[in-house]
Amino acid sequence: PKRARVLFDELGVDSLDSLRKAAEGERIRALKGFGPKAELNVLQTLDAGADGTPKPRVLLSKALRIAEALASALREHPAAERVEIAGSARRFTDTCKDLDIVATASDPAALSKAFAELPLIAEANTPGPAGAKALTHDGMSVDLRIVPPANFGNLLQHFSGSKSHNEALRTDAVKRGFHVSEYGVIDDSTETTHACATEEEVYDLLGLPWIPPELRENRGELEAAREGRLPELIEVADIRGELHCHTTASDGRASIEEMAAAARERGYDYIAITDHSATHGFGNDVSPDQLWAQIERIRELNKATKGFELLAGSEVNVLPDGSLDYEDDLLAELDWIVASLHSSFRMKEKEMTARMITAMEHPLVDAIGHPTGRLIGRREPYALDVEKVIEAALRTGTFLEINANPDRRDLNELNARMAIEAGALLVIDSDAHGPETLANMQYGVATARRAWVEKASVANTRSWKQLKALRPERGGS
Repeated sequence: PKRARVLFDELGVDSLDSLRKAAEGERIRALKGFGPKAELNVLQTLDAGADGTPKPRVLLSKALRIAEALASALREHPAAERVEIAGSARRFTDTCKDLDIVATASDPAALSKAFAELPLIAEANTPGPAGAKALTHDGMSVDLRIVPPANFGNLLQHFSGSKSHNEALRTDAVKRGFHVSEYGVIDDSTETTHACATEEEVYDLLGLPWIPPELRENRGELEAAREGRLPELIEVADIRGELHCHTTASDGRASIEEMAAAARERGYDYIAITDHSATHGFGNDVSPDQLWAQIERIRELNKATKGFELLAGSEVNVLPDGSLDYEDDLLAELDWIVASLHSSFRMKEKEMTARMITAMEHPLVDAIGHPTGRLIGRREPYALDVEKVIEAALRTGTFLEINANPDRRDLNELNARMAIEAGALLVIDSDAHGPETLANMQYGVATARRAWVEKASVANTRSWKQLKALRPERGGS
């Protein structure tokens, strides 16, 4: 094909590996007839498995869909009593290697047999009363474990992990005269094995409160639990508004009205429309004249809306020197500005950090979108001094985003925890490109929970009036 010939002649692309390197090195976009969008399509095609590369881990969003479908089908079976997802999917990790499901049943063998025969299952070993191991048509391994109700808590706790959390828990238990396993909690002083029907019983026997699965990573949760310092984690229901979404004006799939209606249906009090700015680079960006017109349209729609705020915003591109790609007189008309990087990802750490901080120092920038630029399993974060970015956030009052797109989840849990411990405020946004992807909020909240984030550390758990008051330089009071 003609395009393949251009890639060979201009970039020396003669294999899928060299094609990937050219795309990741941002060299394809510079070729005539290609551009950034074509480059992104190349990466997406390769990442879909066209190069035959084995992909042992899958995104949480896909893993959860499979796990929830399997668990839901099992719960419909007349023999099922309790069915719960365990493992890394229950802890909401970025990716999952396999799936674990824990169950109790009035007829374990019948439930196990029904599991092996589910349409999602491609093959399974011989099912028995203790469960079955299977492989889905998507290539995911699934381990179903069935136990008596009296031991359900032991098994759920054990198979929820993480491995490092369980190892630390066992070590701590031994110091206190107990041994913990999937079969029970043994009191060494009496040699009594305690069967636990709930996880709460397991932790209570060890003198601990129940620890949310998202925290079970051996990052201080046992010490915090023993000292009564576990955070009261944020929940999806705490989110009051959406501050990063797209419409058909840029690369979204729905109108302003449709996105606003979907936000109201989710129980939100406000939504900011933040289409891509003039130099986004992937097509369908919004020119200054188009943005002026969109602002007027949003103002008209908002006047006709009661009990809900429709906000004029923009996802403004941060140029290599840290400047923004709209003039200040236009930016000043917006209710909300999220500044993001969409190009020149390969700058050195010092320059990239300065670029980000320059954008944060602009008095009209409210938040930094997907701050480190990672795409899980596909693109590493930029070279960025996150600690300096957090310091700048504190100094300038800029919010840092946890982008809830399951491909991003950026800030990640470690950086988000570092941010809140320093006192910075976060926003959690879906980056929705259609009404259905407003539901991606769950992945951002899951990341926040894994980062030990409480409701007060997230700006959009507040009403719009309260949120504006956090940004006095933007006219809040």
